[in-house]
Amino acid sequence: MKLKDLARELGLSQTTVSRALNGYPEVNEQTRARVLEASKRLGYRPNSSARRLATGRAGAIGAVLPTDDGPLTDPHFVEFLAGVGERLSEGDFDILLSPARSDENDVYRQLASGTRVDAIILSSPRVRDARVDLLNELEIPFILHGRTEADSDYAWLDIDNIGAFHHATSYLMDVGHRRIALINGASGYTFARHRELGFRRAFRERGLAVEERYITAGTMTEEVGFSLAMELLQIDPRPTAFIVSSMTVTLGVIRALRASELELGRDVSLIAHDDVIPYVNADRMVPPVSTTRSSIRAAGARVAELTLEMLDGRASDDIQEVWPVELIIRGTTGPPSRP
Repeated sequence: MKLKDLARELGLSQTTVSRALNGYPEVNEQTRARVLEASKRLGYRPNSSARRLATGRAGAIGAVLPTDDGPLTDPHFVEFLAGVGERLSEGDFDILLSPARSDENDVYRQLASGTRVDAIILSSPRVRDARVDLLNELEIPFILHGRTEADSDYAWLDIDNIGAFHHATSYLMDVGHRRIALINGASGYTFARHRELGFRRAFRERGLAVEERYITAGTMTEEVGFSLAMELLQIDPRPTAFIVSSMTVTLGVIRALRASELELGRDVSLIAHDDVIPYVNADRMVPPVSTTRSSIRAAGARVAELTLEMLDGRASDDIQEVWPVELIIRGTTGPPSRP
């Protein structure tokens, strides 16, 4: 179906139908709703080239892939992109992934100076992330999945990592644990710093000292989880509980506990941060894993939605969201079996 066919079906001019589809403010809401309903019912999809000419937009949101980090093998990043893509497709926007083989900042400069994207989504921010100041300087709309320390304002969405790990640590203390190990994400990233802050806050509130040798960090892979857990289990006295920064790492931790002939939930307790990864379902594991739960796919969809709102005129410094994280207690958590 072409635009003229849709206009004829509605009894409206092609100009009115085009303006309704493209969000022009002079079209009243009743007409816009009628046009959108008819376009969906009749299967009309606007010509992308014509739409770009009419709106002056590229119709795409950009994201950069550092090829040396292997983000497409990271289930968290893939789930986040899935959420972004689902929401953008509803608004007839594409997502453009640009590989960064050397200097990532060069890719951002190229995206900002071209006409291929209307905005950029940043993920995995470091504690002090220079990309924020760079993109503000380049004057291209962007949003950060996470937070960072920056000299300029920016749009962001984050989960309450401090609250999540404070809650998890406090719960373990409430059931009697004191020797609690933290297996965190790689140092330097904001989410890892916030999770450690929440962990430490729980100890501080009870007037207890943190056992520094129980705090470890690394890349969030199963093999790293196995290696770090085996090291922690060699400490005398060993930890009676683990808090782990991702379900992927948790798979390695569970393997280490079994290799050490320790029963999960009885000899050692465990709480993992669960990003609701489809093929690592905490509820279906044996035993079911206690988690701090937050959907990274839902976060991706919301980041995409906020990006579209920004393109429609919402101020970037008005976009600052913190999502609460739920603590789900299952079969891997109980009181310590030893004093």
